[in-house]
Amino acid sequence: MLQTAIEMDKAAMVLKLLGDKTRLTMVKLLEKNECCVCEFVEIFQVSQPSISQHLRKLRDVGLVKEERKGQWIFYSLNKQNEHFPFVEQLLLQLPDQDFKLKELEEKGTRITCC
Repeated sequence: MLQTAIEMDKAAMVLKLLGDKTRLTMVKLLEKNECCVCEFVEIFQVSQPSISQHLRKLRDVGLVKEERKGQWIFYSLNKQNEHFPFVEQLLLQLPDQDFKLKELEEKGTRITCC
């Protein structure tokens, strides 16, 4: 299957968005996991509004999707997004970040909102 090249302006937009270390780490975590805002707050040790702002930027371009489960919203990587093949190539170059979620599990703070 031939992969369509991404337009230069779209590539620049995605790279600018993922140029933020927090957002890049979030996307890497979401590559294999669903996460709630509270988990990101715990991982990055920043405020809930700050995490929500990062997620909103990723959601606005369709890189992440949200699913409501009860009163909580869980985020995951949107693999159907037109930019996903481009993002996927970037993610392949990055070290695994799942240890951050394992640390939350060990501390008993994984999915603290549920």
